[in-house]
Amino acid sequence: MAGLRLGPLLRYVDWETGATATVWVEASRPCTVEVRCADGAGGTAPTFSVAGHHYALVVVDGLTPGSTTAYEVLIGSRRVWPPEDSRLPPSTITTPLAPGATPTAERAAGDDASSAADGHATGGPADGRASGGPADQGGSGSPDAPSGVRVSFGSCRWAAAPGDGNDPVGPDALVTLATRLAADPAAERPDVLLLLGDQVYADETSVATRRRLAARRDLDEPPGTEIADYEEYTYLYDESWRDPEVRWLLSTIPSCAVFDDHDVIDDWNTSAAWQRDLRATPWWHERIVSGLMSYWVYQHLGNLSPAELDADPVYAAVRAAPDGTEVLRRFAAEADAEPTRTRWSYRRVFGRVRLVMVDTRAARVLAEDRRAMLDPQEAAWVRSAVLDDPSSYDHLLIGSSLPWLLPPLIHDVERWNAALCAGVRGSRWARFGEKLRRAADLEHWAAFPDSFDRFTELLREAGSGPDAPATVCVLSGDVHHAYITEPHWPKGRRTPGADSTPGPRRGPAAGSGTTSGEAPTARILQLTCSPVHNSVPRSIRAGFRFGWSRTGRRIGRALARHGRTGRSPVEWGREGGPWFGNQLMTLTLRGRNAALTLVQATAGTQGAQLEAVLERSLTPEDEAIFGHSTEC
Repeated sequence: MAGLRLGPLLRYVDWETGATATVWVEASRPCTVEVRCADGAGGTAPTFSVAGHHYALVVVDGLTPGSTTAYEVLIGSRRVWPPEDSRLPPSTITTPLAPGATPTAERAAGDDASSAADGHATGGPADGRASGGPADQGGSGSPDAPSGVRVSFGSCRWAAAPGDGNDPVGPDALVTLATRLAADPAAERPDVLLLLGDQVYADETSVATRRRLAARRDLDEPPGTEIADYEEYTYLYDESWRDPEVRWLLSTIPSCAVFDDHDVIDDWNTSAAWQRDLRATPWWHERIVSGLMSYWVYQHLGNLSPAELDADPVYAAVRAAPDGTEVLRRFAAEADAEPTRTRWSYRRVFGRVRLVMVDTRAARVLAEDRRAMLDPQEAAWVRSAVLDDPSSYDHLLIGSSLPWLLPPLIHDVERWNAALCAGVRGSRWARFGEKLRRAADLEHWAAFPDSFDRFTELLREAGSGPDAPATVCVLSGDVHHAYITEPHWPKGRRTPGADSTPGPRRGPAAGSGTTSGEAPTARILQLTCSPVHNSVPRSIRAGFRFGWSRTGRRIGRALARHGRTGRSPVEWGREGGPWFGNQLMTLTLRGRNAALTLVQATAGTQGAQLEAVLERSLTPEDEAIFGHSTEC
């Protein structure tokens, strides 16, 4: 008899019609999975098989726009979700109002919300439809209340639970959020959760996972205690998504995801030399193929709309095959060997908010004479996704697992290091530069100088003109702390490589270039939030703080002279932070207004709690909402 092995995860919700969603599950055996909603909506899908595991992505049709409805998952005629003994609230799907529509009576009245909040998941869809659609700011459900979007984001979640109950890195922010929302179903919820990389750690496994690895192979043989193949990747997702509160949270809050390095290996695709060294090992091919296969199954599919899924030839081939393993293996191997054949980046729309999620790992060009964060095809796609139809959005969010703007000293070190590796100071300095690049993780946007300049110019273009949005926010993680920074465009500064050509330019960054245009009218921000559950050594904390200092800036300018890098097209200072801890940021976007909060998970006598350490308006109109900020 088939059962539910993992999930359900609510992934995609259609913000154009408010009538469609997708739900991802893993079953224990081949079967047909059904999602049945209280409002009569639903959908079914047969499982597809990969490496002995069975998955389904169910498209749910017929949802009521502007409502929240409970749902259950059935295999055959047997309900497998919610669990019979669950004390958590019902899993729900919340849909936005279709453009021009008015809220349902249930949403405005809110009567069904209280009944669903008071019930348990064991009641299933009979608990009824809850009220309160996307971003009902302040709990308002009136038809005249402006609609909005609440976007929570973070990265770097090492999910292993300590066996002794004493967590050395502190409470998990995602678990703490789930616990708080489960305890108060009427509380303000995110409309979408952005997971910005390192959802799993293939190179840093827990004690529990190592025991499972040791039961199937010799850990004295490479890759040792790291993940070796697809089956072992499933252990990581089990560990990350099986926590009861997190499982419930992901079943009721839509999520978008993108990978970063630890989803595969630390410093993935740092350089051409790094890639050659890894490809020479006997275990790497299976690791990268299994990493991309598992990412496609567990994370990437849910990022896509039903229309995109219907047009995806790999998805069609995997579903059509009795066993899709070899189909998916070929795809993953080709994606690694020839990255231009696959696009992991994607675009999502949340009303008047556009999200462009950018792949900053697999799409790289690593040859030193053509080094780029994005290959030409990927860069062209990102440019089109950002600039197309600017009048259709008020806020542009760009998800980049790696920060665009770093503390200035770290930025200058990475740009200097890239020049050394390119040979600007000769072969001895180039060899030193490669060693330093790997040892110090110098592989962010600044380590790809032409790409940094082009991306900076793209953001300026996106924030300029009569149809410019109110805000352009680059959302990032990776660096195990949080901060806010805002760039400024010095008038008339010459910008190497900052033209509109999508492809990277050959040769060193200094020399030819263009003069950047006028400063943008939109507010452009780098918002960095990491980790969700991890730590950073005190020495690294001190280094990040020093990177913002005046002394650090002077050192950075000296390195720029030594590396002949030229000046960056923008200047920036610290607008908030750095904050250290397990944390999540939330953007609240309504009309052309924007506000930001940062919460940290802290341990207390009554368990972990989320403590607000920042509340700040990002647009002048929001001063009445957030008139202060607190920083630690």
